[in-house]
Amino acid sequence: MSYPPIRRFRYIIYLMDILLLSLTAFGGPQVHLMMMIERLVHKRRYVTEEELLELQALCSILPGPSSTQTVTAIGLKIGGQPLAYLTLLVWSLPAMILMTLAAIGIHYLERNAISLDFTRFVGPMAVAFLMYGASSIARKVIHNTQGWTLLVISTILAYMYPSPYMTPVLIVCGGVAASLNFKKHEKMEKGEIRIKWRPIIFWISVLITAAIIGKITNSLPVRLFENFYRNGSLVFGGGQVLIPILYNEFVEFKHYLTEQEFLAGMALTQVVPGPVFSIATFVGSVSLQTHGWFGQIVGGFVATAGIFLPGTFFIFFAYPFWDQLKRYRGIRASLEGIHAASCGLTIAAAISLFQPMMTNIQPVVTVIATLIVVAFGKVPSYLIILAGLLLGLLF
Repeated sequence: MSYPPIRRFRYIIYLMDILLLSLTAFGGPQVHLMMMIERLVHKRRYVTEEELLELQALCSILPGPSSTQTVTAIGLKIGGQPLAYLTLLVWSLPAMILMTLAAIGIHYLERNAISLDFTRFVGPMAVAFLMYGASSIARKVIHNTQGWTLLVISTILAYMYPSPYMTPVLIVCGGVAASLNFKKHEKMEKGEIRIKWRPIIFWISVLITAAIIGKITNSLPVRLFENFYRNGSLVFGGGQVLIPILYNEFVEFKHYLTEQEFLAGMALTQVVPGPVFSIATFVGSVSLQTHGWFGQIVGGFVATAGIFLPGTFFIFFAYPFWDQLKRYRGIRASLEGIHAASCGLTIAAAISLFQPMMTNIQPVVTVIATLIVVAFGKVPSYLIILAGLLLGLLF
């Protein structure tokens, strides 16, 4: 598909803006949103602020990385699917490269019997970020007794039964339970919903094909792609919710990486700009560390592709009829339960990660100190992690 020169130039400028965001957007979706408003709305005017916030709302009810889906949706709006795919690539590539290099570096240190003790402050810091992220999101998205009840129930069940299958069950049940209170939401005039099923057909086809090929060949890269593709199809609420899912599946059940390696990856997501979902790149790369540096590059690539593709298909599917879908009270009501269950999953993961640290004073003090700095200071997260690495090297 060819575009006029002026339009092509505008698309190139847009991709350069996305690249700049991917290199400077430290933090989570909330920080990313503010930066998008500043650059994509106020400076470039690709969309209005109202349109951007509506896109963010749409992404919040879809599985997948909300920041990534938001920039992809903007690309879809102004340039169609080709520009949307390019947006996804440009946004995710820097973090993918950095996290793959980090995974290769950590494996090199372990292989050469070089101690990872310099990361001993970083792991507790990552747990503190997870705790603070869960509490911050909960305060923003939970506004009634039902929401807090769903959060407590989700936390208890996720902690007592740490299974990858518990995640979709809790999220679906939370959404269904909250949707029953749809009458509390204001009625909106409804219109005809025209659905194009091709993106969903693509999504299902890729999932089934990957599962079949992985089963037949028993190829670890293919199985990794299927694992991350499945997780990317079920994660509501962003990277803070993805972390417990990956921890349960790849650390506790499959033992592809150690808890220390996982904590290091969690911390690095605070140092690396771009999507928080880059933790998947790290996990995928470390999972193939026995296959050498080339295997780790492959692992990082298949994990990145697997975790991001489902959310892209969902955006292609839902965006055309979003204006009509959001008029249904049940859809709007279900968001509260989905967010509450997601927060519960994150809190349960934080408790599981913190529990082994409670017997040692150093990680406990580190967690408390980090929480105080994050809650009351205005220090960027990546500077806190870099300070932790420096402390580990000095002491």
